[in-house]
Amino acid sequence: MAGETLSFLIADDHPMVRDALASALGQAFAGAGIAMAGSLAQVQSALERQPETDALLLDLDMPGMEGLTGLALLRSDHPTVPIIVVSAARDAAVVRHAYEFGASAYIDKSASLEQIAKTVRAVLDGEVFAPPEAPPDNSVAQRAAQLTPQQWRVLALMVQGDQNKQIAHKLGVGEATVKAHVTVILRKLGVRSRTQAVIEARGLALPPA
Repeated sequence: MAGETLSFLIADDHPMVRDALASALGQAFAGAGIAMAGSLAQVQSALERQPETDALLLDLDMPGMEGLTGLALLRSDHPTVPIIVVSAARDAAVVRHAYEFGASAYIDKSASLEQIAKTVRAVLDGEVFAPPEAPPDNSVAQRAAQLTPQQWRVLALMVQGDQNKQIAHKLGVGEATVKAHVTVILRKLGVRSRTQAVIEARGLALPPA
């Protein structure tokens, strides 16, 4: 796989981390194009400019991410872009849910740059990484995994505090459509109110460091 044909997006709100990852990728994949982002909004803009990005290296703890909600939103909007989570969160449930929401690999930030480059190469080669073993449960993450891409967009805006009218404006749809989405979201999450849905979604955030 020639480096000249590869394009990467590194998403982390710490410039030093971005630079270190860029250095690792630059050495491992000579000639590859490397873009940077420091927030969910910047990631979305970068992927709109370069939808054929070969891999996204994503930190879960960035502005706008709301933890795993941001990951699910990106996965829904860009189903063909491999997402490699590079995170300091070591909770087994977070790792497992990241895979449930479509991450191709999960790398601890304490891993060596060589190991990170090796994992990226494996993902590009089509290798599938397995989430940690855990007994089956009916967690909010599993229920939320049933949401469609548009429902994820609605839920993400609900978490931000937007009301139906604001959501309708931002998504370019009718308010009745948003109400219908909210109804389905509540049913899929197994909750009775908008407030409960937001609380459940915030439960997908990362545990305190």
